[in-house]
Amino acid sequence: MFKDLFSLKDRVALVTGGSRGIGKMIAAGFLAQGAARVYITARKAGPCEATAQELSAAYDGECIALPIDISTVEGCDKLAAEIIKREPKLDILVNNAGAAWGADFDEFPESGWDKVMNLNVKSIFFLTKALAKPLRAAASHDRPGKVINIASIDGIFVNPMETYSYAASKAAVIHLTRRMATRLIKDNINVTAIAPGAFKSDMNRAARDHADEVAQRVPSRRVGSDEDMAGTAIYLASHAGDYVVGNTIAVDGGVVYATAGLEIAG
Repeated sequence: MFKDLFSLKDRVALVTGGSRGIGKMIAAGFLAQGAARVYITARKAGPCEATAQELSAAYDGECIALPIDISTVEGCDKLAAEIIKREPKLDILVNNAGAAWGADFDEFPESGWDKVMNLNVKSIFFLTKALAKPLRAAASHDRPGKVINIASIDGIFVNPMETYSYAASKAAVIHLTRRMATRLIKDNINVTAIAPGAFKSDMNRAARDHADEVAQRVPSRRVGSDEDMAGTAIYLASHAGDYVVGNTIAVDGGVVYATAGLEIAG
């Protein structure tokens, strides 16, 4: 009954923003669990192709680079067309590509709002929509298709940093996940989300460059590992996560749900 519960044998996945950071962790995890092909995309061709070569050499499955900018609807359609040209069925879509912007409230620019919202929210919806056909083709009642959106704990609690558009976008991703799940479960596609905390990446340079200092603010007293992120994504993507629909899982060492509030008792 429990054999191969976390296996991704022979499955085909797409991980956006898969050349580095959290996306690379997830792509590697899928391949380690037997995925046949994992497509990764990023704006920069060089790093995207280098990561694909690295992961293909490390695992039995194939990692394939599709360096495409998906910050516009046109880019999302272009990526979807490339996938559909290669694959009649897509088992797993991980919407991980994202951007951040920080600035003082009085100085925050419109460009910093639009860039973040377009990639972090708009592209998730329109890429999933563009890939609905191969996702539906792969999905069945017994083996649902999977869409995993990468949110952030910044969409659940208030980060003291002035990243207004990023925080708003990640809160939007969490609710969009629920709304998309409500519709796509009718097509045997489970939509879920992961809200990462502190993981070493170019986007979270504090965790990358000052891990020991950041760890002191985390109840688990460490920053997240590659295995922490890959393990959660594998769970949601595999048979083990087939009854999980619309949920957002915080993977943050307890920052959101195991941190006491302010002591204000008199």
